[in-house]
Amino acid sequence: MKRLYLLLGILCASFVAQAQETFPVNGVHDEREKVFAFTNANIFTSYNQKVENATLVIKDGKVAAVGANASIPKNAVVIDLNGKYIYPSFIEIFSDYGLAAAKSDKKGGRNDGPQFISDKKGAYGWNEAIRPETAAHEIFTKDSKTAGELRALGFGATVSHVNDGIARGTGMLVSLGDESDNEIILKDKAAAFYSFSKGSSSQNYPSSLMGSIALLRQSYNDAAWYAANPDEEYNISLESLNSIKDLPQIFDAGNMYNIFRADKIADEFDIQYIIKGNGKEYQRIDELKATAISLIVPINYPEAYDVTDPFDAKNVTLSEMKHWELAPHNPARLAKANIEFALTTQTLKDKKSFGKNLAKAIKEGLSHEDALKALTHTPAKLNLRNDHASQTN
Repeated sequence: MKRLYLLLGILCASFVAQAQETFPVNGVHDEREKVFAFTNANIFTSYNQKVENATLVIKDGKVAAVGANASIPKNAVVIDLNGKYIYPSFIEIFSDYGLAAAKSDKKGGRNDGPQFISDKKGAYGWNEAIRPETAAHEIFTKDSKTAGELRALGFGATVSHVNDGIARGTGMLVSLGDESDNEIILKDKAAAFYSFSKGSSSQNYPSSLMGSIALLRQSYNDAAWYAANPDEEYNISLESLNSIKDLPQIFDAGNMYNIFRADKIADEFDIQYIIKGNGKEYQRIDELKATAISLIVPINYPEAYDVTDPFDAKNVTLSEMKHWELAPHNPARLAKANIEFALTTQTLKDKKSFGKNLAKAIKEGLSHEDALKALTHTPAKLNLRNDHASQTN
């Protein structure tokens, strides 16, 4: 069997940037074009289209030509692949790559007495769990180690955001290359992120799921009032919430029931959420299909339970055993129901298990085409949905 040859970045041709034009150059700089031609390859130009005996031309880090009759520039370095395969790179649509985990340095809560109003300095909103002004690209720092680990799994880019709060602000599209921070940020505001978790906020409210739902709904209503009454006050948070409403809206539901709760909010405020689930979507396939939502699905399967001891075996519930058995079937069930979904590495304790878990999903019925679609075409489509909308209007 021929070894698969994976070349990152075909899908997103502009992912590898050229040298920084606005930075000074210390020493001699080689300005010659860097051109490579990969010949005699089987190239997947999309998840469902393959060109055999084709050539891929890369010029200064960008795809210049691809096809069976692609012209090879005279100055190209030619690499004969002898029938190996070139696939699109994967896109991780839900991550916190390059961003430090949020921490609260306040005692808050019962130790200091109740805290109901935000003590964040500035013209922000009253609740720190609503932070749509957060912009991931402003606090991003490249993480070469993590980028290398993701590249080894086949990923070439990621949508990274601050995983903290109910309204989490904007995430950026970033290449997993080794260039400088200035070169690998591809899109500063690629999507807006939300959840039902208040995160690191030290305020007492919300303290329950019901409170989180009420706060998010109130924030949308406040943002609508703010847009209709621009002369009443200036509020950075509400201004930001209104400014990001046309971006793809990604909601971290966390569990099956929260998917439907988030969808009800979306219907109320005429929003189309892209919802990240928890891998148990197979349990409510018909209900999910009726919502017409798009999903981000982890492939984090439970480990086999140790039932050698009768006492331990007795403590394992039937529902836990059934999920252990059926979790690898989840992507195939979604694909069979024609529910749009992208796959993510999120929630994996060890990201190296991604390939093994993906292979298990394929073994349990997910086609190779649907797997490639969920890792390339769908995350690109969902992330660039607003771009397509603006082009067609």
